[in-house]
Amino acid sequence: MTNQEDMAAGEGAAENISPTHSGFVALIGPTNAGKSTLVNRLVGAKVSIVSHKVQTTRAIVRGIAIHDNAQIVFMDTPGIFKPRRRLDRAMVTTAWGGAKDADLIMLLIDSERGIRGDAEAILEGLKEVSQPKILVLNKIDRVRREDLLALAAAANEKIAFEQTFMISAENGSGCDDVMDYLAKTLPEGPWYYPEDQISDLPMRQLAAEITREKLFLRLHQELPYSSHVETEKWEERKDGSVRIEQVIYVERESQKKIALGKSGETIKAISTASRKELSEILEQPVHLFLFVKVRENWGDDPERFREMGLEFPR
Repeated sequence: MTNQEDMAAGEGAAENISPTHSGFVALIGPTNAGKSTLVNRLVGAKVSIVSHKVQTTRAIVRGIAIHDNAQIVFMDTPGIFKPRRRLDRAMVTTAWGGAKDADLIMLLIDSERGIRGDAEAILEGLKEVSQPKILVLNKIDRVRREDLLALAAAANEKIAFEQTFMISAENGSGCDDVMDYLAKTLPEGPWYYPEDQISDLPMRQLAAEITREKLFLRLHQELPYSSHVETEKWEERKDGSVRIEQVIYVERESQKKIALGKSGETIKAISTASRKELSEILEQPVHLFLFVKVRENWGDDPERFREMGLEFPR
């Protein structure tokens, strides 16, 4: 083959390469609509913690997925609800801020609960946001088809959604359609993160979030959601294991007793569950040590908000 033929072949190959797409998708919705479950499903790995407790997600967690030739950065935002305390206000402000920073907004609605309360207020708030929006109805396996169609029609009457999807974040039904749409719709451009990166959350912070999840799963009725976990020490050891020390902060002595449990049984169970999952994520043995401390009124401490990635509301 001549040099000219080589050049022509190279040019032809370059023309056949599809351009890459990338962008940020803000996932917003009421509390417990299934946002974190959906982000984990779409990313294909755990990047956001899940529990039955409302307002589990506090700051924006970015989960990074590759689909076809697109890199999709999902922004799992705190659930939007009527705030009562300073921490609540910070979380809701963060959620709306994430929506306004995104290339596209994905509104997730719990099909069982429909459009009422917080969901209705979110729809009103979205009228002030200029980004393109898609509607995702979750938990469709629990609702009759005619009710789903009526819900979709009612939501689209309030907001001009670009597209409506019906999914189950739990079993994955309909999720491929969402990914296909996002991969084609996000703007052309280079990827923001390395191909093998699935989150921008530092590992120390992810470890703290994992333990907070286990805490809520074990004590979601007894312990306030204002409880907080911090990773204080992280030591890589010569034998390939890692030693992690974390502190669970509560606001009152009575809450400390709940977290510890009788003869320390509760904290041991939380530690075992967290250590098991961290070992799987890190792919190395983990030695996890948990401590419970009382930090009164930590919800009024600006430093705590900064550690959680939240702005301190005045």
